[in-house]
Amino acid sequence: MQSTTAEPAAAPRLKRVLGLWDLVYYGIILTSPIAVVPMFGEAQVLSQGHAVITLLAAMVAMTATAVSFGRMATVYPSAGSVYTYVSRGFNAYIGFVIGWAMFLEYLFQPLQNSLYAALTVQRLLPHIPFALLSAVAVGFMTLLCWFGIRTTARANQILLGFMTIVMVAFLGEAIWYIFSHQQWHGLISAEPFYDPRTFSVRAIAAGTALAATTYIGFDGVSILAEEVKNPRRNVMLATVLVCVFTGIWAGFQVYLAQRVWPDYHSLTNAETAFMDVAKVVGGYNLFVAFAVVLLVSSLACGLAGLLGAVRLLYGMGRDNVLPRKIFGHLNAERGNPTYNILIAGGLAYLGTLTMQWERSIEILNFGALVAFMAVNLAAVKHFGFSPLEGEKRNILLDVIVPSLGFLFCLVIFLGLQGSTLVIGAVWVACGGLYVVVKTKGLRTQPVVIDFSES
Repeated sequence: MQSTTAEPAAAPRLKRVLGLWDLVYYGIILTSPIAVVPMFGEAQVLSQGHAVITLLAAMVAMTATAVSFGRMATVYPSAGSVYTYVSRGFNAYIGFVIGWAMFLEYLFQPLQNSLYAALTVQRLLPHIPFALLSAVAVGFMTLLCWFGIRTTARANQILLGFMTIVMVAFLGEAIWYIFSHQQWHGLISAEPFYDPRTFSVRAIAAGTALAATTYIGFDGVSILAEEVKNPRRNVMLATVLVCVFTGIWAGFQVYLAQRVWPDYHSLTNAETAFMDVAKVVGGYNLFVAFAVVLLVSSLACGLAGLLGAVRLLYGMGRDNVLPRKIFGHLNAERGNPTYNILIAGGLAYLGTLTMQWERSIEILNFGALVAFMAVNLAAVKHFGFSPLEGEKRNILLDVIVPSLGFLFCLVIFLGLQGSTLVIGAVWVACGGLYVVVKTKGLRTQPVVIDFSES
């Protein structure tokens, strides 16, 4: 007699529907086709006129790291991403400290976007005090976050289209401007790659540390590992393609900008120098178009960053990583972590008044580069020394590539300003001390920092 007991329903799973080019498109949106625009002037100054080289050097480091991200994502597909890779690859204590360092990236994203939004508007309205402009920028983001408004996928697509149109217009105008003034020898020049008068390895290392920000976001591709067809191939390949595309596209933009304005000494507003280049090649209309694009992009990225920081603070408060009474509080009426919104918004505004934009970017990069180095080491440990049963060891992919990724990121990391390294080291030390106290001298497991909250 057959049993009439019903089989238990299968647990719902994410469907593997995303192809390679779906991932690539998603990654390009995350990194943004104009990500290099805010970096141009500062990278030119720091690298002494070799911004293209800084972008290509950063691309090499990020591409090697992308291989590690892609391969680790197939082993540990998780929204926690870096935190999960390091915790599983080494142990939860190291994972907690790396997560603590990554927290800087989340906290400083809304700060640096607020700063840049205010700097952009100040180029159009120079008589308005910077403190007021930054207050409006941070207030706008905080208010939207307070009411729970999210930027939709459709809005992101429209923004991406607008940015692409403006950038393509710039590229066309810049090519014509250079050709009409300098002919072919102006368009094809080795000077942006090597100028013996100013070339300096130390200067390029400093510029590369800043240029690495152009690639921030490529690691987001690995978060979709559970929804990808053939993830072993496509996640790694898509992550690498996003890095290479970003480097080549950004490098072309900067190459033309350098040819239009080769004298980095004469950049009076380094943070918004690309707007000045746009004005030279396309007049006031293109100057304003870039201002609008940069403003909207900064506000959109800043809002996303603020939401991420707020949700991450709430997740840490809810799990009592941070004091639950404050950080784990939810407003009964709105269902929002209103304390965290005010805290994150207040910190962002305070940062705009006390910190330069370049420094905020460097501190953000500190957290990102620590995470990238940790993932490369985790990949070496897992694939090089602890492969799963049945896996064949490939010295090139398992050891050499992630080791090079670690070394490249380390060189960029050491190119950060000394004061930035000190600030980051103090922050990491606080995280290490905190985990020792919280786990009663490492006798218990630390609470997981759930980065999927962001």
